[in-house]
Amino acid sequence: MTVITEADLIESVADALQFISYYHPMDYIRALGVAYEAEKSPAAKDAIAQILTNSRMCAEGHRPICQDTGIVTIFVEWGQDCRLDSTRSLQEVVDEGVRKAYLNPENKLRASILADPAFTRRNTKDNTPSVMHVEMVPGNTVSIDVAAKGGGSENKSKFKMMNPSDSIVDWVLEMIPQMGAGWCPPGMLGIGIGGTAEKSMILAKQSLMGAIDMAQLKERGPRNDIEALRIEIYDKVNALGIGAQGLGGLSTILDVKIFDWPTHAASKPVAMIPNCAATRHAHFVLDGSGPVYLEAPKLEEWPDVNWTPDKAAIRVDLDTLTPEVVQTWKHGDRLLLNGKMLTGRDAAHKRIADMLAKGEELPVDFRGRVIYYVGPVDPVGTEVVGPAGPTTATRMDKFTRMMLDQGLLAMVGKAERGGDATKAIAERKSAYLMAVGGAAYLVARAIKGSKVVGFEDLGMEAIYEFEVADFPVTVAVDSAGKNVHQLAPLVWREKIAREGLLTPA
Repeated sequence: MTVITEADLIESVADALQFISYYHPMDYIRALGVAYEAEKSPAAKDAIAQILTNSRMCAEGHRPICQDTGIVTIFVEWGQDCRLDSTRSLQEVVDEGVRKAYLNPENKLRASILADPAFTRRNTKDNTPSVMHVEMVPGNTVSIDVAAKGGGSENKSKFKMMNPSDSIVDWVLEMIPQMGAGWCPPGMLGIGIGGTAEKSMILAKQSLMGAIDMAQLKERGPRNDIEALRIEIYDKVNALGIGAQGLGGLSTILDVKIFDWPTHAASKPVAMIPNCAATRHAHFVLDGSGPVYLEAPKLEEWPDVNWTPDKAAIRVDLDTLTPEVVQTWKHGDRLLLNGKMLTGRDAAHKRIADMLAKGEELPVDFRGRVIYYVGPVDPVGTEVVGPAGPTTATRMDKFTRMMLDQGLLAMVGKAERGGDATKAIAERKSAYLMAVGGAAYLVARAIKGSKVVGFEDLGMEAIYEFEVADFPVTVAVDSAGKNVHQLAPLVWREKIAREGLLTPA
């Protein structure tokens, strides 16, 4: 009988979660490096360069790849000849490891987990509890996969209870454009087929724990129907031209993983879950000999990519910004923001709406200002702010008219804006600017000052005022309502088809 001590399990989980907060899986980095070399779209290539540069910076500095340090998912295969030496449940012991990782003072991770999700949505302040799946298997070891899944990609999960004769490929191709860019492509697609509704979702999530091997699979050719389906979906999704960050380009996904399970004769449940540019997962095995510490990758394994601002980028002084200047920006323009910028996201916008409904005075004057949708990681050491990449702007769409009515000139976030928000932006002659999701540490280097100016009790969702220098963004929706997330993929889809830029297997 192998004895797994409580202390060893806690330490191993904590180490793995710290590890994946700042080290990408190297299979992802290698695949992204290949995608960078092949990319023909300047905007997408710039976005991938930011992601790769950010990744190396995080590996060097041991700071989070993304400000959204995720909800923790654990897959446990517990050997039946193993015993947990603890008076606590397995869930409680694993959550103690999560707690230790997220409260590590040398690299404190953002606590994003809210209890009472339907009502008060209270932050648990230590990112617990985790979501755990346990299977009892033969053997005398405990095999564990640990993942930290960001909300932006998790929110794009899709499920359908298909008819047995329905096409999985057609459904995927229908869903991918609907997912937009909020999941921060390029990443992976995990697909679960069969079982029951909940089983297919678990299969999809579990499939994302695998290594990226699409290049090797295409080189040797498929050996079964599942592998052939993986290749077909991979080729057809990339042919859509969505590209990195939805800016149009050749690489929307780097791999497709598919797990299946027997299902009822009347059913064909299919689930799809994307992994984002902040792909974070690791595997370790406990054998009773002590805690497991993961081996750090070598920095020389990262591609030699060092992002610098585009020389053609337009420098913008936020402190003297006027509506007339905003109206000179065109969709696709690259800007470097300088000066003072406000922040705010879901909870702040909701509170602003409530205060306005009651006729209460807001703590901040938004006239002539730019707001950044962000919830930063707490700073450590001499940092002004921790990793501070953008959150998905689409969630703020319902507040857009309200905020523009307060005199806001522009908004900064990631991913696309919906039709109503785009219309409001055009009507008010404002703009929406996109920062790269998955480059949170790189972006934070452009933030030179930070102070809370409203709703301090909301923690990372408070309103901050950032002082920024050459903060990189792309004009995603200009004052005429032209939307790069709608227009660029159409251009690249046609270009890919016309020029044969992607060669199917």
